[in-house]
Amino acid sequence: MSKLPAALTAPQPGLPCSCGSGKLFELCCEPILKGTRPAATAEELMRSRFTAHVARDYAHLHRSYAGTASEAYVELPDEPSIGWTRLEVHHHEPNVQPDISHVEFSAFYVDANHEYVLQEKAEFRRQPGGWIYTRPLRTGPAPVKAAAKPGRNDPCSCGSDKKYKHC
Repeated sequence: MSKLPAALTAPQPGLPCSCGSGKLFELCCEPILKGTRPAATAEELMRSRFTAHVARDYAHLHRSYAGTASEAYVELPDEPSIGWTRLEVHHHEPNVQPDISHVEFSAFYVDANHEYVLQEKAEFRRQPGGWIYTRPLRTGPAPVKAAAKPGRNDPCSCGSDKKYKHC
């Protein structure tokens, strides 16, 4: 039986950031979580939101989501505790439209005897105060694109050196 990855511990200055950027926490997500500087890109905000999950900084998650940012944050006594293990950013599409970006990522977590993955393509919008998470565009893996069908006069893919129409 393979060993499960350990859940990340709360981020601390002097250690690598939980978001997987390779930077130290104090040079990466800490200033965004503390509100001393806004995220420069949608990807940076998304990484800070993952780090907020690891740090259990639910106030940052609340203020960085368009659906709740305008409301007062009220801490719940039983906030969920998930053992996040790692983040993989697959693709960042800056400026899909003016002031709108997309980030595709996988966030991994452990629960009981299994590791699970949350896959999402998310939309972010730039506002005067910085970037904000607006909504998931897709949850789950990206759809598989079918291979293009060869044309009649294209070479056959079997390696016979014949045209597709004769093979």
